Amino acid sequence: MKAYFYLLFLIFSLTSHGSYGQRPTYSEDEIIVKTVTDEMDQVFKSPDFLKKKNKQFQDITGTMVVDIGIIQSGKVATFYKVENTITNIDFINFVSEYILQHKFKFKLPKKMRHKIRYSITF
Repeated sequence: MKAYFYLLFLIFSLTSHGSYGQRPTYSEDEIIVKTVTDEMDQVFKSPDFLKKKNKQFQDITGTMVVDIGIIQSGKVATFYKVENTITNIDFINFVSEYILQHKFKFKLPKKMRHKIRYSITF
């Protein structure tokens, strides 16, 4: 009887363990836009970003409107600056690199790409 419960527990733990580490897959535009906007807001308010920004670019203020392209794995594939009130090229490159290194906490369906327009205010 003890072996039966042990075997049942082992099977249950092996089958249910795989779903905890997986990221959700989104295909609806509204959910993707809301998730990307919320996550980008968190990224630009994070202590890591603020520390790096304040270390190199303390006096920078303004707004950037960017298009962010996301591929199936949730990685940022493209970054395109649409509008900009910031004139410091080094800061624009810093933000571009920071966004391009980001990986979102969700995935897209296979062979799907998505582009989001996002406004950043510093």
